[in-house]
Amino acid sequence: MNATAPQKIDANHWFLEARFGMFIHYGLYSMLERGEWMMNRERLSPDEMQALAGRFNPTGFDAGRLCDLAVETGMRYVTLTTMHHEGFRLYDTALSEFNSVRHGGRDLVAELVAAARARGLRIALYHSLNNWTDRPDAADALESQTAYDEFIGHTFERIRELVTRFNPIDVLWYDGWWPFTAERWQAEKMNAMVHEIQPHILFNGRNGLPGDFGTPEGHLSAPSPWRPWEGCMTLNDHWGYHRGDHHWKGADEVVSLLGLAASGRGNLLLNIGPRGDGSVPEASVAILEQVGRWMARNGEAVRGTDIFTFGLRERQGHCGDWSHQGLFTRKGNTLYHLARYWPGSRMVVGGLETEVKRVRLLGSGRDLPFTQKKDTVTVTGLPEAAPDPVCPVVEFACASAPTMVLGGGMRIPRAPHPPYDPCPSDINHG
Repeated sequence: MNATAPQKIDANHWFLEARFGMFIHYGLYSMLERGEWMMNRERLSPDEMQALAGRFNPTGFDAGRLCDLAVETGMRYVTLTTMHHEGFRLYDTALSEFNSVRHGGRDLVAELVAAARARGLRIALYHSLNNWTDRPDAADALESQTAYDEFIGHTFERIRELVTRFNPIDVLWYDGWWPFTAERWQAEKMNAMVHEIQPHILFNGRNGLPGDFGTPEGHLSAPSPWRPWEGCMTLNDHWGYHRGDHHWKGADEVVSLLGLAASGRGNLLLNIGPRGDGSVPEASVAILEQVGRWMARNGEAVRGTDIFTFGLRERQGHCGDWSHQGLFTRKGNTLYHLARYWPGSRMVVGGLETEVKRVRLLGSGRDLPFTQKKDTVTVTGLPEAAPDPVCPVVEFACASAPTMVLGGGMRIPRAPHPPYDPCPSDINHG
């Protein structure tokens, strides 16, 4: 295999089966409680950040508890920011004194890697290519060939040191790729260097190359054509800790995001932002614990799923549709309805192009009465109130792999037609 080419992620690869991971955005910026971009947004100087580093004291950073929380939530891997754009390394390094060992006395990456390994979690290390502290910086590199050569050399040294110190890991998660394309980052050479040290490693696509998987951010739209992917979402509206951000996603919203990823056969990488001392906000813990309890009851609805998505203008080989009651996921001949919006004692599901053999409330062990008339299934005997505090799941065992089509009319035309939008759409149905 060419060392610079994306690896083949086969049907049994851990990444395809993972489904759920924890993203941890933590760094020196966390101390200022205004998000991870505050050095740039507020034009803080490297000297000001160096002064801040003298007060770095991560007494609340507990790698074991973070990894326990990931396991309890049903996550299979963790991704930690080893160095974000401000340039502060969370690990022991011979290349800079701007790090957590010099300021704080702890190698937080080593602690997290050890804790993850002890719990059987896969490990991804995030590393920003650019940073705003080292000199020359990326702006210098744009203006001078001499500065560019030195800047790229420093970038390669950092990455080489990181993957040598922490070997093996499962994913190298690039970010901060401003201002260069793959050519100017020398991305082919970069990946080849890393593969020489860790031949098994996966790359994301943020050094300008496609990488081994896609990383949509802020949305959960599967790549088209499909390839392995991971959608990155935050638990509130910031990646790094922000004292003013209390816009937390509820457990039901997180479960819907997880279902959306599962319907596209992708992973949800859900971010938490620890405080400046490394402790996790109580709201984050409470939400994740609630999601974890839901996963214990209903995890089969999102584990090992097949694609069940749809197109607005063309079916494009997709096999699903949407519902006013919540998302659908599919696994083999089984359809799962994540009924976030509970309809009461009677549920109607239309558009099914397969025979339904059995219906049950997931986790109850009890079959539910139902009737099927052509493509419409009516389920009765359901509780009036939602039987799960987060999101009930109704399971439909089908005679064959289920497909669903409803479209924009009251029947399916026998002539060629778009499912919904006849014109190019600005609707994000993902």
